[in-house]
Amino acid sequence: MYLELRHFRTLRAIHQAGGLARAAELLHTTQSALSHQVAGLEDQVGMDLFVRRSKPLRLSAAGVRMLRVAERILPEIAALEDEFRALQSGKTGRLHIAIQCHACFDWLFPVLELFRHAWPEVDVDIRAGLAFDSFPALLREEVDLVISSNPEPLGGITFHPLFDYHPTFVASSRNPLAAKAVIEAEDFRDQTLITYPVGRDKLDIFTELLTEARVEPRAQRAVELTAVILMLVGSDRGVAVLPDWVIRDVKSHADYVTRPLGPGVITKRLYAATRDEDAARPFMAHFLRLGRSEPVKLQRG
Repeated sequence: MYLELRHFRTLRAIHQAGGLARAAELLHTTQSALSHQVAGLEDQVGMDLFVRRSKPLRLSAAGVRMLRVAERILPEIAALEDEFRALQSGKTGRLHIAIQCHACFDWLFPVLELFRHAWPEVDVDIRAGLAFDSFPALLREEVDLVISSNPEPLGGITFHPLFDYHPTFVASSRNPLAAKAVIEAEDFRDQTLITYPVGRDKLDIFTELLTEARVEPRAQRAVELTAVILMLVGSDRGVAVLPDWVIRDVKSHADYVTRPLGPGVITKRLYAATRDEDAARPFMAHFLRLGRSEPVKLQRG
């Protein structure tokens, strides 16, 4: 037995219309063509699906059984078709994000809050567990976007520049380094450096300053939360280097000092990585626009 969706649609239409003539109008076909289709359908199932000579035309027991299946399957097919049409029009989709930057939550949540109002049908999630296997996960379609400051030449992935930022030194106002105008690599030798719990290849202070200068801090302490890092720094338990958007609230606080890293100006760029074919999707393009504009507001306070 070989049944097609059109068979289920035909049976349902005839049941709803109560006869072949009205059902043919609903299905935009002729009564003759519909009659032939019913005959072919009954040949497929090997039994009558309608009680002949009844007005309105009634389903047989076999027809009722097939109608039950049609009423279960056809709404699901219709919903799937609606979903595909929405995907084609760019109104719905999935935006699962992996982050290679602990501090990015400070600007990402305001961006997502604006995004969800504009695209309520897009499924948004943050996949923190994939943060450091994120580019392979992007290629496997386990995530749809990766936030990173370390672009890699990978086929099938486009890195979209979001915004530039400055890794900035922050310490207690009681720390001896508070007297300096610019903080250099050697200044970290007698300091406890408080960082996020990630590899050094993901920490700006090492990739941009300490590794090349071959300088080791006196100690390194890993802390998960930005707020806890700042609390420890304010208590003079150590120093930290954080993106400039993170320290906007402590710049004018008497317990803290913020200083640029030197001797030259250190600038980093944050990127959003997507699969090549996804970049032009309307909701993805809108997220990228928000990701370029909203963090700048935080940087400016």
